[in-house]
Amino acid sequence: MRSAPPFRESCRVNFLRILLDLVRGALIGVVEIIPGVSGGTVALIVGIYERLIESLSEFLRGIARFVVDVLRGRGLAAAGAHFGRVDWRLVIPVVIGMGIALLTAARVVAPLVDEHPVEARALFAGLIIVALFVPARMVGWPWRAHEWALAVVAAVAGFVISGLPPASSDAPALPLVAVAGAFAVCALVLPGLSGSFVLLVIGVYEPTLAALNDRDYGYLAVFMLGMVIGLAVFVQVLRWLLRRHHRITLAIMTGLMAGSLRALWPWQGGDRELLAPSGEVLPVALWFLLGAVIVVTMLIAGRVIERRAGARIDSRGSASTRRGS
Repeated sequence: MRSAPPFRESCRVNFLRILLDLVRGALIGVVEIIPGVSGGTVALIVGIYERLIESLSEFLRGIARFVVDVLRGRGLAAAGAHFGRVDWRLVIPVVIGMGIALLTAARVVAPLVDEHPVEARALFAGLIIVALFVPARMVGWPWRAHEWALAVVAAVAGFVISGLPPASSDAPALPLVAVAGAFAVCALVLPGLSGSFVLLVIGVYEPTLAALNDRDYGYLAVFMLGMVIGLAVFVQVLRWLLRRHHRITLAIMTGLMAGSLRALWPWQGGDRELLAPSGEVLPVALWFLLGAVIVVTMLIAGRVIERRAGARIDSRGSASTRRGS
């Protein structure tokens, strides 16, 4: 008779899953500081994108239901039902990882990227090129003609948008800060568009980074208000698209990711114009390969841990069935 896995093995699998989700959240947080890379893209790469969208949608609907029902004296049962459908085992470690990474990356990663822009762009280009396989596979093979067409249109749009020159604004007005937050969070959850890049185009990237480093809570509160409003609207739309038009939505995301690679061409001018390769090309190519290896490693690690967790659940189910019989 086959016995259930020991308690120690169960704890180890849960610990590895939490650790992996912390790393996933940290990666999303790090890239949100860096213009040209989307947090949504990283969420797709590491296999948690749709689960995060579903959980965010349920959480936001729970908040809305909580406010409405409290005002009308209806109780908290409906809000609790929404909160109960949030995948807290995923969301909590991902949010913690994101928060730690955002605070760290603002002071450490961003200056490194500024000092070594060619190598940094090569690293992230390798990451994104390999990652294109993820949403493309999620669409399902073979792709239909209209899915290819929409992906190409999205790629062209992503290419054009990612080539827009940055604007500058030393002291942006607070309404502009709120609008920037709303657009940035939409880019955060949409693979292929970088929230940091949106802030650069609007002209509030440097003021927002300075506010984060200087703990300017007034500025950050207005920015967060814009993010909450944008997130509340956009996540519901995105959830509906993924449920009703799953293949088409993922095909468009694949195209946006492909087009956004323009922002990650290693050699660029001050206004994002593309330049021919120069200097030592071999180290840049090695950074590109490193980015590809990071993605492959994350995909393999996630699949191994999920398989172990699935095997543990199956073993428990089999043991329960035998005890019941």
